[in-house]
Amino acid sequence: MRILLTGGTGYIGSHTAVEMIRAGYEVELLDNLANSKITVLDQVEKITGVRPKFYEVDLCDRAKTLAVFRAGKFDAVMHFAGLKAVAESVEQPLRYYENNIGSTLSLLEAMKETGVGRIIFSSSATVYGDQDPGETGFSETAQTGAGITNPYGWTKMMIEQILRDYAKAEKGTSVTLLRYFNPVGADTSGLIGEDPNGIPNNLMPVVMKVYRGEIPELTIFGDDYETRDGSCERDFIHVTDLANGHIKALENQRPGVAVYNLGTGKPTSVFEIVGAFEKVAGKKLSSKIGERRAGDLARLFANPSLAEKELGWKAERDVETAVRDTLRYLRNLK
Repeated sequence: MRILLTGGTGYIGSHTAVEMIRAGYEVELLDNLANSKITVLDQVEKITGVRPKFYEVDLCDRAKTLAVFRAGKFDAVMHFAGLKAVAESVEQPLRYYENNIGSTLSLLEAMKETGVGRIIFSSSATVYGDQDPGETGFSETAQTGAGITNPYGWTKMMIEQILRDYAKAEKGTSVTLLRYFNPVGADTSGLIGEDPNGIPNNLMPVVMKVYRGEIPELTIFGDDYETRDGSCERDFIHVTDLANGHIKALENQRPGVAVYNLGTGKPTSVFEIVGAFEKVAGKKLSSKIGERRAGDLARLFANPSLAEKELGWKAERDVETAVRDTLRYLRNLK
C-alpha cells in the first residue's frame, strides 16, 4: 500500500513514517516545513534504509495539493498536518481556523477528485472539553464539544464533524478519528524526536531546552489545580506506541467512521514528569511556578480499552522509557 502522510516530517508524522516503513508500507510525506526540518528525511533514511518521497507543499494550496494526489495514486492518507499550540491558538484564533480547517478541506477535495477513500485523522483529547475524566478516563462515548477551552481544540472538533459528514456523503469512504493524548519520547535510535521550530509549547521540548541550557528555567503553569500535587495531569504516551496505533488503525479500517483514544490510561502530573526527567538525567532542572495558562485543563487521560479490543493495540512503554529515549535523542542533537 502507498500511504501519504501529511505533516510527515513533523514529530508524530516522522515517527509514524519510520514504523510504517519497518512494517513494509510505502510512505510518501507532505509538509510545508513550518514546524519541522527537511533533515528529518536524512534521519528516517538512516533508521530504515529508505528515503521517502517528499513533497514540500502547503495543504492550503489546493492546486498543488491536487497535483500531488494526481501524481501519487495513494491508497490512504494519514492527516497529521496542522498548527497545534493551545496557548498560541488562543492568541491567534483566525490563523488556526484558516490553517487547520482550510487545509483539511483542500485535502478532502483532492482525495475526492482522485478517488482516495481512506483517511486516518490526528484528532485530539481536547475535543472532550473541560469535563472531569472520572476515575477511568475518557471513553470514546464521552460527550465532546462542550466546554472546549481553546481554538486548537475547536478545530479538531470541527474537522471530526467535517469528516463524519464527508463519509456520509461519499459512500464507501473509511474515516478513522484517533484522539491523541500527550505524545512524548523519541525513536530508540535517537535520530529523530521532538524538535519544534521557534519557542516550544509542549512540556517535554521545554524541559529538553532547559536541560541543554537554551532556556534558563522551566515555568510550570499553575500549582493550584485540584489534582494530586496541584499541577496539571496528562496521559503521556510514547510516540512510538502512538505511531503503531496508526498502523493498527489502518489494518482494521472499514467503510464508515471509527473513533479511538490513543493513550496509556494513566494520568501523570507535570511535577512527576519533571521528576522522572531529573531522575533519569541525573540533573536538577531550574524551574518556577507561573500563572495558569489560557486553555489548560486540570486533568486529561484516556480510557484506551476500545483500541485494545477492536485494534489489538495498547501502549507498551512507560514515562521513564520515554524520558530515556528523549535523552538519547538530545545527546545526538548538534
